Formats: sequence, structure tokens, C-alpha cells
Amino acid sequence: MGTSKTSRRDSKLNELINEYIRQQKNNTFNYKQVSAAIGAKTPLKQKAVAMRLYELSLEGEILEVSPGKYKCPNRSNYMSGTFVRRSNGKNSVITDTDGESIFVAERNSMHALNGDKVRVMISAARRGAEPEAEVVEITEKADQVFIGVLCVERGYATMQTDSKYLATDIFIPKDKIRGGKTGDKVVARIVDWPLRANMPKGEVVDILGKEGENNTEIHAILAEFGLPYKYPEAAERAARKITEGITPEEVACREDMRDVLTMTIDPKDAKDFDDALSIRKLSNGHYEVGVHIADVTHYVKPDTIIEREAQKRATSIYLVDRVIPMLPEHLSNGVCSLRPNEEKLAFSCIFEMDLDAKIYNQRIVKTVIKSNRRFAYEEAQEILESGVGEYVDELKILDTIAKSLRAERFKKGAVEFDRAEVKFNLDETGHPIGVYYKVSKDANKLVEELMLLANRTVAALIGKTETRKKAKAFVYRIHDMPSEERLADLSTLASTFGYKIKTVGSPKDINRSINQMLLDIQGRGEENLLSTLAVRCMAKAAYSTTNIGHYGLCFDYYTHFTSPIRRYPDMMVHRLLAKYLDGGRSVNLQKLEEQCEHSSKMEQTAVSAERASIKYKQVEFMADHVGEDFAGVITGVTEWGLFVEVTENMCEGLISVRDLGDDYYELDEKNYRLIGSRSGRSFRLGDKVVVRVARTDLQRRQLDFILVDNDGNSLAYIPEKPRKRDHKKTNLRRK
Repeated sequence: MGTSKTSRRDSKLNELINEYIRQQKNNTFNYKQVSAAIGAKTPLKQKAVAMRLYELSLEGEILEVSPGKYKCPNRSNYMSGTFVRRSNGKNSVITDTDGESIFVAERNSMHALNGDKVRVMISAARRGAEPEAEVVEITEKADQVFIGVLCVERGYATMQTDSKYLATDIFIPKDKIRGGKTGDKVVARIVDWPLRANMPKGEVVDILGKEGENNTEIHAILAEFGLPYKYPEAAERAARKITEGITPEEVACREDMRDVLTMTIDPKDAKDFDDALSIRKLSNGHYEVGVHIADVTHYVKPDTIIEREAQKRATSIYLVDRVIPMLPEHLSNGVCSLRPNEEKLAFSCIFEMDLDAKIYNQRIVKTVIKSNRRFAYEEAQEILESGVGEYVDELKILDTIAKSLRAERFKKGAVEFDRAEVKFNLDETGHPIGVYYKVSKDANKLVEELMLLANRTVAALIGKTETRKKAKAFVYRIHDMPSEERLADLSTLASTFGYKIKTVGSPKDINRSINQMLLDIQGRGEENLLSTLAVRCMAKAAYSTTNIGHYGLCFDYYTHFTSPIRRYPDMMVHRLLAKYLDGGRSVNLQKLEEQCEHSSKMEQTAVSAERASIKYKQVEFMADHVGEDFAGVITGVTEWGLFVEVTENMCEGLISVRDLGDDYYELDEKNYRLIGSRSGRSFRLGDKVVVRVARTDLQRRQLDFILVDNDGNSLAYIPEKPRKRDHKKTNLRRK
């Protein structure tokens, strides 16, 4: 009787599962989604759902497209998608319909390159195996270049590349090497790859210089990410024709603030001064604080060569030893830059405030200003600390207001991670001879808080409308809530150390609990582990026309208005703001969103290039210290090894799992650690270790460490050397 009831329950459960699957059409699903949909709430029922899905996948009724993720096998045999090539042979296609990744064997790739648009035929999955795809047509070739070292032979040349997207060298005919010589680092494009050829055929696009030279390697990093390393001469010529143009007629159209005390506070090596601050005391005891931003769009007009180049670049790129500007230097460092003792045109947010940062009045206007003093952050900081120096009273007032703004932000639930920046001391050849931290101090935070105030003021002015009135199309800087899964993992791990992090509730409550934990862990053994995980659970900020607020800053409305010299979204905001202040109609939302998406993508690419340049210099610096020991912290745990960051210089390298001693280590993903199967020894994210620099590879930007014990002994596993063979005896046996 009990068995009959059980079978009926199983039959009913299977019916519900089958009905759910039939409704999914082309959607993917996992056991959690199915369980929630059919009301399987208990762990026992959810386990039964998971088992049934697994059985159906074995029977070929559904496809397991990735571990634990399923889909109905009602795909068309032919699909379109984007090809993903990997040098390790693990090629795949990302389908257009559902974004699923399907394996493509090299023999079935038609030599498609990474990023190519392809048409594929999906093969039926064998029982227990994942489906495979075969490329049947390359519908759109991606314009992709490769960076490598040229080797010139008598009648041809080859380019050797370490690209993760290509496993072979590139064959280049002698007439396509553009005068390159053996040892030159070059940029090459693949022009053909015949089906029966082992090697693609290419042509040299540009010669970067001799391998190993500083300029060559920095340009190679930019080329690797598809970023420009030269400015078009036509745009430079157009920029040189632009003058300040501060005529009496132009001044008459603006608020004249040339007589108000104004200053800039920037890094000591900066030349492009986007922003300036003014301050004066009012008769009622309040202060008028002006945030003045370079009026770039007064000079850069739509549909010009300078505008098109800025839009394409979307951002300036800050590498270790140089800036790749978004605008020509004549504009970025000259005409637009708010240099001291020069009259400049600005777009300004002006506030009437008290020392508690309470705002009584505000206005956003076009102005003409004249900066009295240019401060480096270090100079301003020294004046704030010593209480002695030029404009000390004004700096202290601005600092007091900034601290009030900052306190209010954190009171409302903002979360912030103070992460030191890595900086290098370089010699005249660009070789790093020292590494140091750049820490954010009061002078930095003074500028930061007033820029945040201007940004959110502009966003709220346009985005905050009367009830039922639709806001005009605008560019917002948005930041989504943290990943629920990562936040739950952080909460679980933090609880093992006695800290409580909320995973549900308002952003304010969640952020307060994170801030409290970050405060409590300072100086404790678990600080590295928990602070690293707290950063990783956060989403990435982006640009969008759809405002969801900024989670990290705890602002309902936020944009980027304060850096138009180096960010294209700020130029977009300036244009929209000026248009709407003049009563203009809303612009095309779709076109604006496309520009936002492009800017977000270019921002991430620029960040990747900046990190690559830092990594290159770190490896170059550590190449002078091979064999030396350093204290470090484990910053990453993977199945192939441990990433360790050296404490004194923030250089990160890898301890390969094969060098962890005579043991087999397994990844405990949930607890971020590797565990030795025999010894039980574990290495966890955040653990402090001592490492020795074993190897450096500049071309791959790779730094290899080995673990060292307290006595300075290497813990690397060194295989026992095989005994030498007696070749005479071997030869006798062969005979």
C-alpha cells in the first residue's frame, strides 16, 4: 500500500516536471527553478526533482547544456552564434538565441577566429555527453589583430604569438612584412586560413619596435586590447585650430566668477585638469562652494572628427608610464584644462552650504573662472595636516564640508572599500626601480565628496520628476545590488568568524552590516579573506539610460558630469544638461542607450589594459628579485594553484599546485581553499604565506612563486631524479 502511494506521488511529480519542461520551449532551467515552479519545497522533493532531471538528460529527453543546467532538445539543427577560439583547443560557439556555450572541436571549426559570427550544426548529444557543434559557415569575420614577434626567413616570415585565442604561428609572405626584421614585435592581421593549412596566412599591420623595449611593450598591450596607441593626425590638426575664444560676448552669456577664489587639486603629474573648486563666505554666514567643470562641449562640436574619435575611444587610458588621452592634447592639456592663472570656460554646480553640508540653495550654470592655485594632493594634504600654507583656511572649510558629506553618505548606508593603488618609480628607460602604494587621504576625499555631490545633483535635476511625469532621456551611472549567491557565501563564511552580514533587507541595512564587518576585522587574521570576498560580491558599475540608482554610494540618482576631458559619458551629460536647461525636448532613447553600452564596454577594456600594464611592470620589477623571499597573502584559490600578492609591493604571482609539495590538493570551492588529501594541510584565501620568486615571464606577464617555510626552505615538490641508464647494457640487450 505504501509503495503504491509512493509510486503515485512519483508519477504526479514526474507529470508536473514534464509539464514544466514542455512550457520552457527554448529556455534553460535547473532543479531549483523547476522545484519552485511546481511547489517542491522540501529538501527531499527538491532532491527528487534534481534526480529526475538527471535521468531525463541520460535518456536524451533533455539536454544538460552545462553542469546542472538543462534545456529541451527542440533546438533547430542549425543555429547562429559567436565563435570563441581558445589556444588550448577548447573552442565553443555562444548561440544567439539563448547565449549557451556549445563545444566545437578544432576539426569542426572551419578555422573560425575568435569573435567571428558563424552558422553551426548542432549534433545530438550522446548519452552522458554534452552536445557538440560544427561550423558550417562563417557569416561575418571579426576584425581581429594579433601581437607577436617576427621571424624573417629567406622567402617568408612567421609571427610567433602567445595569444590565448590562437595556438599556431602566423605565416606572412615576404612582401607583407612592411620592412619588419627578426625580433621586431608587430601587429598582424589574418587574411586567410585555408581548410587544409595548419597555419593561417597574415599580413603585418604595424611594427611596434624591438621586443623588450618599454615603448614597444606598452604599445603591444594597447594593441592587444584593440585600443589606440596613436592619435589621428587629422584630429590633431583640427584640434590645433581651436582657441579659448573667451570673448566679451561669450563672458556676457555666463556667470562671471573670475574674482572668486578658485583652486584645483590633482595628482602631481596631472596635466588635464577637469575640475576646480571655489569658495567664498556669504554675508549670512553660509559658504558658497562652486564645483567647476571644464566646458569641453563648448569646443568639441557634434559630428566633427574630434567628436567621432572621442566617442569611439570613450575614455582616456591611464597606463603605468603614460596617458592615452580621449581628446587631442591641445584640448585635454591646453584649451579645456583648468590651468592656474588662465581664464577658462566651465559648467558649474554652485551650492550655498553650511559647515554641516546642509544645502540651502543650488544652481547649475555656465561660468567663466580663473584658478588662483594649482595644488597637488600631497601639497593640500600637508597644509591640512600642518595647518600652515597658502589658502589654509579655505582648504580647511572645504575639508570640513567634505567630511560632513562623507559622514552623511555612510549614515545612509553607502559602502566603500579603501584599496591602495600600485604606483612605480621608473628610470629614464621606463624600467621600474621601486613600487609604492598611493593611499587616499583627506585631500583626495575632499575632492571626491564634492564631485559626488555635483554628480548626484545633476542626475536628480533631470531624473527626479513630478508624479506621473516621465523623465527625459539621460545618462546615469548605475550600480546594481550584489550577487545574491556571493553575498550568501560571504555571510556564511563571515558567520564562522562571528560576524553577521545581512543578505535580505534594504540596501542600507545590507551595506551597514558589511561596513560594520569591515570595521571589526581590521588588524585581525581574517581581514584579508573577508575584505577580499566583500569586494568580489559587488556588481560592476555601468552607464545606462535606465536608472536603478547606485547601490554602493547609496544614491537614488547618480551620473558622471565631472570629468568630460577624460570620459565621453560626461560629455554626453553636459550636452543633455545644457539642452534640457534651455527647455529642449528629450533625445532618442535607443541611440543614447547604445552610446551608454559602448562607453561601458570601453571602460572595462581600458581597465583591463591598465591592469595589464601594471602586471607587466610588476613582473619586470620582480625579475630583478628572482630567488628572493617575500611575505604575501593568498588572493585567489583555484584548482591549478594559489595566487599570492606580495604584501610590500602588491605584485601578484601564482604558486602552481604541482609545486605545493608531495601531496595531491583538491579544491574546496565553497570555503575558498585547497586541501591536501593525505596531509590534510589547507591553503585558504586570505592566509599569510612566505613565497620565493621562482620564474618571471615578461611576454606572458606571468610571475611564478614557490612556497617557503619559516626556516626559508622551499616547499616545492621536486620529483626524484631518474637513475641514469647504462647505455652499454641497454645496447647489448637491444642487440
